[in-house]
Amino acid sequence: MRRILSGNEAIAQGALDAGVSLASGYPGTPSTEILENISRLGGVRAIWAPNEKIAVELASGVSYAGHRTLAAMKHVGVNVAADPLFTIAYTGIRGGFVVVTADDPSLHSSQNEQDNRRYASFTCIPMLEPSNSQEALDFTREAFVLSERFDLPFFLRTTTRISHGKSIVEVSKWEESGERPVPGLVKDPAKYVMVPANARARHRDLFERVARVAAFSETFPFNRVESADSALGIITSGASYNYVRDAFPNASILKLGLVFPLPTRMILEFAENCERLIVVEELEPHIEEWVRGLGIKVEGKSIISRLGELDSGIVRRAIEGRGEDPVVPAHEPEVVPVRPPVMCIGCPHRGIFHLLSRKKIFVAGDIGCYTLAVTPPLSAIHTTVCMGAGINQAAGMEAVLPDQHGKVVAVIGDSTFLHSGMGGVLNMAFNRIPATVLILDNFTTAMTGRQNHPGSGFDMKGNRTRQVNWDTLLRGLGIEHIRIVDAYDLEEIDAALMEEMNRDAPSVIVVQGACMLLKNQPVKREPPYEIYEDKCTDCGICLRIGCPAISRKDGLPGEKPVIDPRECTGCSLCFQVCRFEAIGVLK
Repeated sequence: MRRILSGNEAIAQGALDAGVSLASGYPGTPSTEILENISRLGGVRAIWAPNEKIAVELASGVSYAGHRTLAAMKHVGVNVAADPLFTIAYTGIRGGFVVVTADDPSLHSSQNEQDNRRYASFTCIPMLEPSNSQEALDFTREAFVLSERFDLPFFLRTTTRISHGKSIVEVSKWEESGERPVPGLVKDPAKYVMVPANARARHRDLFERVARVAAFSETFPFNRVESADSALGIITSGASYNYVRDAFPNASILKLGLVFPLPTRMILEFAENCERLIVVEELEPHIEEWVRGLGIKVEGKSIISRLGELDSGIVRRAIEGRGEDPVVPAHEPEVVPVRPPVMCIGCPHRGIFHLLSRKKIFVAGDIGCYTLAVTPPLSAIHTTVCMGAGINQAAGMEAVLPDQHGKVVAVIGDSTFLHSGMGGVLNMAFNRIPATVLILDNFTTAMTGRQNHPGSGFDMKGNRTRQVNWDTLLRGLGIEHIRIVDAYDLEEIDAALMEEMNRDAPSVIVVQGACMLLKNQPVKREPPYEIYEDKCTDCGICLRIGCPAISRKDGLPGEKPVIDPRECTGCSLCFQVCRFEAIGVLK
């Protein structure tokens, strides 16, 4: 049967075809849809874990029990999961274990564009990299078989274009040869208990297992040579293969599907038959360095940037030596007005950032929808590094700048706090650092598509489950001063801020308001507001809250602001900030 699938949909189908018993992960663009599709297709339990480390450890338990399992995450999630991954490579597996890393060249929705092929060589975990949705399906199926054959977890690496791009896929019935492990508990301390004596032996064994994969790679059908003109030979993989094929249809191509370990003999033989050899790959020179290590003269990052995505034009200009010369478009592109990223209309995060901006408070931020507060008119985020970092950065500032006490806060979302923020609060309490943390609780992991988490009260299927009690959790972490406030009550938030930020003790304010796009419990919209033109002084404060429903009349400079009643959710923030009683409920 032929279907049009995205790479993520194909991976989900491949995992189901391979017989996974459980799939886990943490939401993150561009990987999110893998778990969502496994859950939607049914028959297999899919779990959103609180973070990627937990997802991998959960999956390792499934594998040790002799069942097949998959853990999916975006590229920076592998940083969080790295601790168990390095050692699981030592122990090996029982049931096939596949870890999907979805990389994000050009940072479409990420804080960095790290190339996780480096993790493959670092951890000694083999890595497959598909170049389209058909390969995403086929490689996923095969990865489970190879994982069991070589007693190793396997990485499956995608990038944004592969994860989200769609293509035709032949979804045929998959016939698998060979026997699977017998499910059950196996007590084998020498293999699974990594005390130093056992780990030394397993480390040596790890190199032997990877060597067997390297030998296998020489005849692996997912590594293939497409012979053509010997004047130009190109080694490539993943999304880059498509650009190479489009830009140089007559070139000879070594297309790699297994990008660690690489097929040494195949590369040497290919290079011998090419007059000019080039490696085309996005981001880091992973393949190029391997080729150079074989003593082969090759071009790569000397002509192709290590930054961002590639495309056919970039590849063509680089290889032809035309650098960044622009390609003449077939027609003049239509000019599209700039639309900066903003929080949604009625977003519960808007009010707190308006107050923080007005008070000129230094805000150590985090990863979530609220990071959009960095943009004007709010301009109220001053650091963002990774999930959980803001709390510790604010604590560090408070620890060394006592004269700035009361001028620094940390802001973190509910899902991010449960992912990696609890340790930071525990540290504040244990070391008596008088920092203030704002937890923005909107009951969902909103930025990645409104997935449920332990604070939502619903599981992945939308069934009710245990919900985190903030007061109980924070007191258990050692915080004595806790305030839970309404995200839409600016006076209440302001009072809590002034009291807690000036307190000489660690404190947490939970700013609570449901995401306007919440899936399980849709938020009721209140009556819309309007601006009374006769009372409006055009002071501009309603515009400075950054609500997309408020704009100048007819979009013209000099005109007074108006509220679009079709868009207004009735959150009342504009009403609260207006000092001239010029805003009220639409009559």
